[in-house]
Amino acid sequence: MQKGLERFSLAGKRALITGSSQGIGFALAKGLSEVGASIILNGRNKENLSEAAASLRADGASVDELAFDVTDHAACKASIDHAEAQFGPIDILINNAGMQHRTPLEDFDPLMFEKLLQTNISSVFNVGQAVAQHMIKRGAGKIINIASVQSAMARPGIAPYTATKGAVVNLTKGMTTDWAPHGLNVNAIAPGYFDTPLNEALVNNPEFSAWLEKRTPAGR
Repeated sequence: MQKGLERFSLAGKRALITGSSQGIGFALAKGLSEVGASIILNGRNKENLSEAAASLRADGASVDELAFDVTDHAACKASIDHAEAQFGPIDILINNAGMQHRTPLEDFDPLMFEKLLQTNISSVFNVGQAVAQHMIKRGAGKIINIASVQSAMARPGIAPYTATKGAVVNLTKGMTTDWAPHGLNVNAIAPGYFDTPLNEALVNNPEFSAWLEKRTPAGR
């Protein structure tokens, strides 16, 4: 553990991060492992999941893999129940899985709109509920939902994404209201723009990158 992080030690804790084979989810898994947490990686692609797990293990992390589709409620419950029995209690859940699709709203494919709802909102309910049922029995647990800076903003071409991330914030409030009396702590964080596969189109857009750098104090 890096010097100075001892007070934030998660030694003995187990964290499940959805959508964690790449991007922000993988970075979160790496950060939690560096302060002692055992990690459960999640994704649909088993090959990508295994590669991510191997990378973390090479740095000394304790990692398990749990491949399931976060949009499938039954699969979420079955996988979470299996993980609790096979790996041990899940102390921390980070609902990170998400997707983006950029199209002017007047041309937005309704099937893609439904896919966004399932991936960005239903997944938080599906996995959150399955994990909370175990946490409630223990009277403790931490859940962090990944919202977005777009939860309180809007940009052209991403209205449905903005709607889903706004919903994540309000669902988080509801989770807190229902589950805090059982000892659970539920919060959401709203990241800005990171260089991840989800934002590849923006990163490769010089005009957008220049605009973002100018409005960011760090200049990057």
